[in-house]
Amino acid sequence: MAQSIPANEGNTHQGSTKATWYLYLVENKLGQLYTGITTNPKRRIAQHRGELKGGAKALKGKAPLTFKAIFEMIDKSHASKLEYEVKRMSRPQKNGIIRKGQLNELMCMKTQFED
Repeated sequence: MAQSIPANEGNTHQGSTKATWYLYLVENKLGQLYTGITTNPKRRIAQHRGELKGGAKALKGKAPLTFKAIFEMIDKSHASKLEYEVKRMSRPQKNGIIRKGQLNELMCMKTQFED
């Protein structure tokens, strides 16, 4: 079920093509889940891990970090709305998303990913 995402996927500077947005769930060393959105999951996890500048303060010093799920979204608007909803969910609800590998079928297009 694991799926890799090419390093250049989600690059927002590829001519006139529309950026692909992703909603992701990351687990830290304390077992806490962090939810975010990005156009480039590989870059974003590197930022969160401190390998690149720009990671979330909530994850600072809490490595190792592991993707638990990544979902390709229709657009930034849907990604932001779902991010808000997922952040409000309980841990059992988030675990269900990870286990099933799916969110709302109308707003996301992809599968679960573990790195």
